[in-house]
Amino acid sequence: MIPRRAILCLGLSQLISWGTTYYLIGIFGDRIAGDLGWSRELVFSGFSLALLVMGLVSSVSGSFVDRHGGAVAMSTGSILNAAGCLAIAAAWHPATYLAGWCLIGLGMRLSLYDAAFAALARIAGPEARRPMAQITLLGGLASTAFWPIGTALADALGWRGALCAYAGFALITIPLYLPLPRGRYVSPVEREGPPATEMPMRPDRGRGAALLYAMIVALTGFLNSGMSAHMIPILIGLGLGSAGSVSAAMLRGIGQSTARLCDVLFGRALHPLTLNLISTSILPIAFTIAFLAGNGWLAGAVFAFSYGAGNGLTTITRGSLPLVLFDHRDYGRTAGRLVAPSFLLAAIAPLSYAYVISSWGEHGALWLSLMLAALTVCAALFLKLLYHRAR
Repeated sequence: MIPRRAILCLGLSQLISWGTTYYLIGIFGDRIAGDLGWSRELVFSGFSLALLVMGLVSSVSGSFVDRHGGAVAMSTGSILNAAGCLAIAAAWHPATYLAGWCLIGLGMRLSLYDAAFAALARIAGPEARRPMAQITLLGGLASTAFWPIGTALADALGWRGALCAYAGFALITIPLYLPLPRGRYVSPVEREGPPATEMPMRPDRGRGAALLYAMIVALTGFLNSGMSAHMIPILIGLGLGSAGSVSAAMLRGIGQSTARLCDVLFGRALHPLTLNLISTSILPIAFTIAFLAGNGWLAGAVFAFSYGAGNGLTTITRGSLPLVLFDHRDYGRTAGRLVAPSFLLAAIAPLSYAYVISSWGEHGALWLSLMLAALTVCAALFLKLLYHRAR
C-alpha cells in the first residue's frame, strides 16, 4: 500500500521538520535575546504563539490534507517553515519576529506528525498504523541531530545565518514528499459496504470516544510540553545536581526511541486501544519514581527513561486511535478538530509549571504531573471499555 521508500522519505522529512522548527527556540533563543537586547520572555513567547496558531488552524489543516493529499499539504508546510525562518532571521522588531513564528506555526501544523499521520491515513486507511509508528523512529531523533547542527551553524554563521540555513533545510524536505502515493485508500469490501467490525459507534458513544480521545491527547501534550521545559530544572531542584540532571534527562530520548522501536518490531498484534492503555499507564509510574530522584542518580535516570518510553508510545497512539474510533475517510478533519486543544494546552504548560514550581516547589510539580497522568490512565481505560461496549 505504501512503498518503503515513501515511508523512509516521510520519516526523514519528520526529522528535518521537527529539528528546524520545534527545537529551533531551544538552540537560538538565548542568542536572539542577547543579540537584540530583548527579554527571554518575549523571545520564547514566539514559540508559544506558534503553538497557539497550530491549535487555531488544526481542523482546517486536517481538512486540507484530506482534500489535497500529503504531498501538497506538507510541501506547503515546508514552504511556510522556510518563510518563517527567514522572517525571524531578518527580524529587528518584535512584530516581524512574532510574524515569523506565526508562519512557523502554520507550517508545523502542515508538516509535523499530525499532518503526516493524516496523509498516511488517506493513503492506507486502517492499515496506516504501522507506517505511523515507523516514521516516528526518525522523527524522534530530531533533537539529537539538530541541537549539534544548529549550534555549529550558529557558531560559524551567527544565529541569523543559521536560520537562513534552516530555511534551506526546510525546502530540502519538499522532494521527500514526492514518493507519497496520490490515491486514496479503498477497502476491498467497500464497494459492498463496510464489514460489521468497521461500523461506526452509536452517536452518543462516538461523542464520548471523541471527548476521551481529545482529553488523552490534551493531557499528554500538556505533560510533554511541561517536561520538555522543566525536566532538568525539576531534577536539579530535587538535588540531583546540574551534570547529573542533564545526563539523566538525556535518557528520555533513548526511552522514547526504544519504546517506539519495540512497537514497530513486536507490537503488530497489539490493538491501538491496548497500546494506548499501556503507554498512559507508564506515565504515573514514571512520576512516582521521580519522587525518589533526590536519593540518587539512578532514580532520576529511570524516571527520565520511563517517561520517555510512555510519551514516545502516546505519540503513536495519537495517530493510530482515530483509525479505529472514527471514519478513516475523514481522518484529517476529525483528528485535526480533536487535537486542537492539545496545542493550546501545550502553549501554556511551560508557564503553568513555572508557576507551580515557584509556588509549591519541585514536589508540587511532580504531584501535578502525577495527578494529570493518573487522569490520563482513567480516560484511556474508559475509552477502551466504551469502544468494546459499542461493538
